[in-house]
Amino acid sequence: PTGGPSSIETEQLIYDIRDVSGSFLSTYGAEVGVTGITATNIDISDKIADVLPLYLGTVILLSLFLLMLVFRSILIPVLAAAGFLLTVTATLGAVVAVYQWGWLADLFGVTSPGPILSFLPIFLIGILFGLAMDYQLFLVSGMREAYAHGKKPRDAINFGIHLSRGVVVAAALIMITVFGGFAFSHLATIRPIGFGLAIGVLIDAFLVRLLLVPAAMTILNKSAWWIPKWIDKSMPDVDVEGTKLERKVLH
Repeated sequence: PTGGPSSIETEQLIYDIRDVSGSFLSTYGAEVGVTGITATNIDISDKIADVLPLYLGTVILLSLFLLMLVFRSILIPVLAAAGFLLTVTATLGAVVAVYQWGWLADLFGVTSPGPILSFLPIFLIGILFGLAMDYQLFLVSGMREAYAHGKKPRDAINFGIHLSRGVVVAAALIMITVFGGFAFSHLATIRPIGFGLAIGVLIDAFLVRLLLVPAAMTILNKSAWWIPKWIDKSMPDVDVEGTKLERKVLH
């Protein structure tokens, strides 16, 4: 091959050799195979690409079910999942732009842009999902508590934001600082991981959770808390706010 081990030409060459290996076996009785670290990395990348949609779909479905169970709403889990997809898409786009295309390469110390790590998308999705749902629970739990106690939908949203935004901002800044430090590591394989996690937390906490989700809930108004009665009755009652426990203690 004329390119390096990570080039498109090398990858295509491996596929071409494997395509003609069957004819070699039938014609000459010789079995042809491709091995080595380059072929192994390509095989791993293909396997990860095959399972990535299933992995992402499973994560989204679980988040929809759990958030529906906690907040007794159909649209709030949908907003949370849509926001998470936006975060993941923007994060992967930023990582590709910097470490594969070389945008702002000097700023982040990228000397030789190239393909990103094959396992990076799965790694980012897993960690960012946990942090995104954490921020979502912080914010919407306060909104749910206020709405359950009789506040109007918009007042409940404002109450929840004022109650929890300090915690979300502080937690996000801590994670951005920690992950951002790895973006300037001397290890080239660690840099895109740290950068991706830092930019992902930045996007999710400050753009998605503190801006887009509350804005969408404000537009939806009371519909944001709608859930069919038969679904509500079929799900167990999760006392997130601790209201029922508080009543038992007081009485």
